Amino acid sequence: MKAKGRVWKFGDNIDTDLITPGKYMDLPIDELKRHVLEAVNPEFAAKVKPGDVMVAGRNFGCGSSRETAPQAIKALGVGAIVAESFARIFFRNAVAIGLPVISCPNVAEAFDNGDEAEVDIEKAEVRNLTKNVTLKAAPLSEDIKKVILKGGIVPLLKELAEEQGGKAQ
Repeated sequence: MKAKGRVWKFGDNIDTDLITPGKYMDLPIDELKRHVLEAVNPEFAAKVKPGDVMVAGRNFGCGSSRETAPQAIKALGVGAIVAESFARIFFRNAVAIGLPVISCPNVAEAFDNGDEAEVDIEKAEVRNLTKNVTLKAAPLSEDIKKVILKGGIVPLLKELAEEQGGKAQ
């Protein structure tokens, strides 16, 4: 699985309240996504394109366990998030919905906002196509890759149930 697109760069400790501000929590995801990271980069939600890549520093997704944070990012069409590190609950929530996330040392130093990136989840590689630099990311387990590649836990479980002759609802 590969994602390729423009880089949107963010710093350290981007918390879930910055990603999906609490004052918008009652909105449906299709409306909430318009407010993603508006306090950090007011243009992000309006200008991000499907396949674009978010690059961040340490502890991305820290704070509360808001499932809406990865859901709204995925709804924007972001192809992948690459960070120095992730808050564990954000990482799990992203994987659960099939949003590609991968940790990569020194990724924040290797990219500038607007660079072109390619993220290969299978090979655990992150390439800066603008600067011709390739970084090795932390490999994901086969189980995590499978969940991401199938689009999340629910689609994976439906497929497994159907393979075993059951009907998933």
